[in-house]
Amino acid sequence: MADTAERQSAPVVEPKRLLDLVQSSLEDDKAADLVVVDLAEKSNIADFMVIASGSSKRQVGAMADHLRDRLKAKGLSGVSVEGAERCDWVLLDAGDVIVHLFRPEVRSFYNLEKMWGLQLPKKPGEADSQFSVSEGARA
Repeated sequence: MADTAERQSAPVVEPKRLLDLVQSSLEDDKAADLVVVDLAEKSNIADFMVIASGSSKRQVGAMADHLRDRLKAKGLSGVSVEGAERCDWVLLDAGDVIVHLFRPEVRSFYNLEKMWGLQLPKKPGEADSQFSVSEGARA
């Protein structure tokens, strides 16, 4: 219940500005294979979902910590974080933007992109596929 009260009193940040902050933070932390799924017309859980990989548990944990700190610095105090203990898959719920941070093997196993009609990013040397990033992604 406290989480709900915190979230309600948090400043309102436009979803696109929140997405820009998330992408910037992950790019600064060298996240790999960053994908943005525009959920606005697909679901009411959030406007955007961001999926990215870190090369190790340490990197995934650091990306999650840095992102949480940056969101908090912008006044978003009700950010929920799950999975930070193991750092195989960390979920950050910032309201209008949901972030999934994975180690590559775990990301391949769960393949969230497929659930939303996308394919996993290809590794160097793999044959071309029809992978696409939604219009919500920055150029």
